[in-house]
Amino acid sequence: MEHHYAEVNGTTLHYVSAGTGGSPVLLVHGFPESWWAFHELIPLLAETHRVYAVDLRGFGDSAVAGGAFDSTVAAEDLHGLIRHLGAGPVHLAGQDISGATVLRLAAGHPEDVLSLTAIEMGLPGFGLEALADITRGGAWHIGVLAAPGVPELLLTGREREFLDAMFTAMVATPGAVTGADLDEFARGYARDGGWRGAAGLYRSMLREGAEIVALTEADPLRMPVLAVGAGGGEFTAATMSRAAGRPIRTVQLDGVGHYAALEAPQALAEALRTFLAQPQNG
Repeated sequence: MEHHYAEVNGTTLHYVSAGTGGSPVLLVHGFPESWWAFHELIPLLAETHRVYAVDLRGFGDSAVAGGAFDSTVAAEDLHGLIRHLGAGPVHLAGQDISGATVLRLAAGHPEDVLSLTAIEMGLPGFGLEALADITRGGAWHIGVLAAPGVPELLLTGREREFLDAMFTAMVATPGAVTGADLDEFARGYARDGGWRGAAGLYRSMLREGAEIVALTEADPLRMPVLAVGAGGGEFTAATMSRAAGRPIRTVQLDGVGHYAALEAPQALAEALRTFLAQPQNG
């Protein structure tokens, strides 16, 4: 794997590349992650594809400068990255809170995207906001991250402990997230301004539901879609079936928690390779 930086859309994105042949794959992480979420998946996919994994704006080793960290800006960052790479169109795979970002890219720049894979992913306007309602079993961290200044106030100096608690609660595979993984993720969030990317995506999630629904209605997805469920069960498949407005393919990884790329890289790689090899995906 090789590390690179690209100046796109007024920011600096860090990304990793691997593989030299086959159609290109762009992997987009969720929270509390960075490109490192895919570090075991990348070599498996690179056997047959050119693979890129990016740190979204404000995450990992990408720049934290700038005032906008919402899904609209993040999607335009990815559009700029694909143009910078000269790699488009790509097989796009996103997970978790990157859902609105990859959906906006696929709908707004369909020329960039050969196929879309949603891994344990929800969308605003399609039920994702319910995860912020702690009175109905929602996740407390969403409100913490979305509240201006609160992540810095509560989590500075406690990044690794917070991430350990997050993964412990949502991982079903013992030992899947190692101390080295926690160190790497925590390093990015411990930077000055290291919570800006996550905070921006969660804030936009809470306000953009109607816009995402309108976008899917105005620009239905034209490319094949795969929904990969794990700890969330059928949530991803149900979401993407509604958002795509057309039949999609689905895979369920049983016995795996929310972080499929870390917990079951072999099974996830097999699902992706099978999907990407099908003729209609180019």
